[in-house]
Amino acid sequence: MAFSLQVAGVATPAIVNPSYLAVLRFFAKHSGMSTTSTDTPRPHLATLDDILAIPEDERFHEVLDGELMRKARAGGEHGLTHFAVSSLLGSHFRRRPNGAERPGGWWFTTDTEVELAAHQAVRPDIAGWRRTRLPDKPAGFPLRLRPDWVCEVMTDGDARRRDGVQKRRIYADYLVPHYWLLDTQRQTLTVLRLEERGYVDLFEAGIGERVRAEPFDAIELQVGGLFGEDAD
Repeated sequence: MAFSLQVAGVATPAIVNPSYLAVLRFFAKHSGMSTTSTDTPRPHLATLDDILAIPEDERFHEVLDGELMRKARAGGEHGLTHFAVSSLLGSHFRRRPNGAERPGGWWFTTDTEVELAAHQAVRPDIAGWRRTRLPDKPAGFPLRLRPDWVCEVMTDGDARRRDGVQKRRIYADYLVPHYWLLDTQRQTLTVLRLEERGYVDLFEAGIGERVRAEPFDAIELQVGGLFGEDAD
């Protein structure tokens, strides 16, 4: 009887006695060893449970494509930009509509866990939801309604690869309509809009420019103000 069997890394001869084969199978079954050379361990795909297993004071993580990844702690440039964007947009858009200078209509959160899928749990620097889709303020953990807008603040090359490549793809896959990238080293704002083929770069603007940036193009923004610069 022809048979190829591997137990504990040692292959048996191609011809074996049937009773010997039965003994080997019994041994492999009850010892937890594999009876084939093709068995490989399945990779563990991380979920939100892996984040929750981390002590709360050390929990600065996301799950991207099934991989548990720690977000870098915010430095001064990141924190300043983060606050400036939240404050500037919040002052115009967070409330209910109230004239041209306060179009309103949005909810904003910062550093909030959003579970897009079982193996995609993102923690955007800033995220926004239109009140037409989310009438009540965001609540609970995690949030599961995909945002209408996300902003990520990048401070180095690692962040550019993660936010500008990997998370750009993830946000597009889960149909986030608008994505901003703020680069504190280059002091640029990149505005993207989701279309059928993925995100399209609408424009990149520098610190001295004024822009109308979707989805907040109802008002003109001074790009420097997004980085904490004093307004003109």
